[in-house]
Amino acid sequence: QVQLVESGGGLVQPGGSLRLSCAASGTKIAYYTMGWSRQAPGNRREVVASISASGVSNYEDSVKGRFTISKNDAQNTANLQMNSLKPNDTAVYYCFLGPYWGRGTQVTVSS
Repeated sequence: QVQLVESGGGLVQPGGSLRLSCAASGTKIAYYTMGWSRQAPGNRREVVASISASGVSNYEDSVKGRFTISKNDAQNTANLQMNSLKPNDTAVYYCFLGPYWGRGTQVTVSS
């Protein structure tokens, strides 16, 4: 059974940083594209960052230059470093690995 467990969410002031982590079990992340999606109340879920099995990363336009996705195949984990956070970044962030999804972690950007 594949499980994804996110951690690292929380409350941060505008301009601050957070680092989200996603730990996978039950399969190897090296087999899949892995990434992070977010959903704010009343909005559709959107993919903000992804990294392919070969390590090619992609970002949604609003987070380019602020978010960085990375992965460690040996540790079966992925991280999302989020800098210069804005109130519009407030959402539940979900880790995905191929067709599998985590339960999400709340990120709130507020003063």
